[in-house]
Amino acid sequence: KSPRQKEFADMVRKFLSLPAMEQEEIDRFVRDLTGAERLTPKGRVQSLWSGYGSIDRIGLEGTDLHSVIVKRVQPGDGGHPRGWNTDLSHQRKLKSYQVETHWYGRQKEGARGLARIPECLGAKTRRDEVLLVLEDLNDAGFAGRRSSVNQAEWQACVSWLAAFHAEHLRVSSEGLWESGTYWHIETRPDELDVLDDLPLKNAASAIDAKLKESLFQTLVHGDAKLANFCFRPDGAEVAAVDFQYVGGGCGMKDLAYFVGSCFRDEEAESRESEVLNFYFKELRGFLARIGGDVSADELETDWRPLYRGAWADFHRFMKGWSPGHWKLSDYSERVTREVIESIEEETV
Repeated sequence: KSPRQKEFADMVRKFLSLPAMEQEEIDRFVRDLTGAERLTPKGRVQSLWSGYGSIDRIGLEGTDLHSVIVKRVQPGDGGHPRGWNTDLSHQRKLKSYQVETHWYGRQKEGARGLARIPECLGAKTRRDEVLLVLEDLNDAGFAGRRSSVNQAEWQACVSWLAAFHAEHLRVSSEGLWESGTYWHIETRPDELDVLDDLPLKNAASAIDAKLKESLFQTLVHGDAKLANFCFRPDGAEVAAVDFQYVGGGCGMKDLAYFVGSCFRDEEAESRESEVLNFYFKELRGFLARIGGDVSADELETDWRPLYRGAWADFHRFMKGWSPGHWKLSDYSERVTREVIESIEEETV
């Protein structure tokens, strides 16, 4: 071996021999970041998907902060709840935590802050392990969680999405997912392969291309479901969490996914125009606050027709990933058929 090859081999061996983070090391890291004299566990917020770690609330003593959220990624062999245990799935999850860490790092570079997110106090990585110490949104006044929403609450979430998309319009996705969302076709070949809806399978790439070809690319949250929004007591303002799948894309992907997460079949259909009208009204307001040369009229003309394409894109993933899921509604089927027919007409 050359000296350079030997040096590289030594680096790899050293990296692979690094021990896992011990609790004492994690506690010290949290104390150093916060200036706390003592830490008190306040309970598990949730376990991470497929047994990849946990999110815990930690109480602090001897400092101005009352508590922080510690997200610890510690990949194990918990198994996927729906059986998708592949190396591709594992690598996608690992990358998602790297993306989230990079995302929080980018927020310290001067983000406008129109869309409220938790501040990241610090991050630590080692091999496949990731440790994020985050602001506790409960202490910041966003302690509410919802399993269903009223008018003010869904509008607060949609307004957050409009702010996020306006703030990150034409922003680079470097270090994030080139194409945001966890159901993106290029990261889900296995689910596409088993899809038995042949018209949808054949149209999948064309649906994806339509979303990618939008003239107005932004950053999308990528997992903007109702469970990832934290509410103020009156429900009129929200903050969002979970940025593992943030990346480039058309804002309609977030909006369609959010609507599907909180409205069932008939209500999703009946509220479609209302949601779109409210979203674009909010988007125009945020674009005006930001300034710049983006035409709100041109943006709406480009994006509004893509709402149903985004819906069909997610439907494609769900139908391959979990046939029979409640989200595979009659409305989703009708929307998807219309999108497929439109694509077929364009190719004739």
